[in-house]
Amino acid sequence: MTVSIAVVAYNEGTFLPLLLSDIALQDYPHNKIELLLIDSISSDNTPEIMCKFKEECDFLSCKLLVNKKRIIPAGHNLAIDNFIGDALIRIDAHARIPVDFISKNVKVLNSGEMAVGGRRPCIVRRSDRIGKLLLSAENSVFGSGFAPYRTSREKLYTNSLFCGMYRREVFEKAGRFNELLPRSEDNEMCYRIRRSGYRLCYSPEIVFFQYMRADLFSMLRQKLLNGFAVGKTLAVEPKCFSLFHFAPLFLILSLFVAVLLCLKGDFFPLLFLCSLYGTLLCAATVAAVFKEPVLCNLYLPLVLFLVHWFYGIGTILGLIVMPFWLFFIKRNVI
Repeated sequence: MTVSIAVVAYNEGTFLPLLLSDIALQDYPHNKIELLLIDSISSDNTPEIMCKFKEECDFLSCKLLVNKKRIIPAGHNLAIDNFIGDALIRIDAHARIPVDFISKNVKVLNSGEMAVGGRRPCIVRRSDRIGKLLLSAENSVFGSGFAPYRTSREKLYTNSLFCGMYRREVFEKAGRFNELLPRSEDNEMCYRIRRSGYRLCYSPEIVFFQYMRADLFSMLRQKLLNGFAVGKTLAVEPKCFSLFHFAPLFLILSLFVAVLLCLKGDFFPLLFLCSLYGTLLCAATVAAVFKEPVLCNLYLPLVLFLVHWFYGIGTILGLIVMPFWLFFIKRNVI
């Protein structure tokens, strides 16, 4: 099986060399690997890194493409339009992969699957207290830990995959990525793939690592934008999300209603909600401390609260702009 690997990057001069070194060490036959390096008009040395790697690699083919639209789904579509392999896998530029990453994906595809993905543990470049605290928050079940690609140790079929490998037939039937969704394109695409009759196979044997945001501000900004994307995407395809994506929104709305009830003299809903939420945050903190007994994890309730709050506010803002955004889209399409 010939495999095409696509890497879409924008200003990834720090992380890209690490990923490319991992790709160069893959134990899958290099004469069966096509590499698509897609630059989104970076302002750093990303294009130079790609050009140098192209000259030195020994793959079947290595193409350099330019994503003029700069948004991620447009880069993914460039890969779909240009890959020559039997299957395509997109690897995030912030990722690190073991030497058997491609071969394990191919093994599952050869067992009869059409789309496959694996575990995605998060890693941080900084090993100080802040880095450990943010990693605990990201890995917590009250952070982003409910997704199967973070928790499951068994093979199963899921609603979504992260950086999955897909046979060519899947794209021929399900189509390309929706370029109106620069942050939720994977959710919508996976939903369309399932609607086309394919199953998304999760294999715990497949593992890759993704660098997370290095500071609290960057993490909260990411959560805000992710929540914003969820709110907007409801205008395009509401069925591509699970209730988990709206948990922070429900939390904020519940707190708001409870506060309004307090103005009428009914304090029980607010006390009950705060007690329940506080208990869950404390439970997450205890679990994190048992997993890694470091003092910084005692601040986990505050970080998780901020993560939930920013994600929920982002969803509310997305819902507010959704009708205007939808009107703008229809007006420009027509």
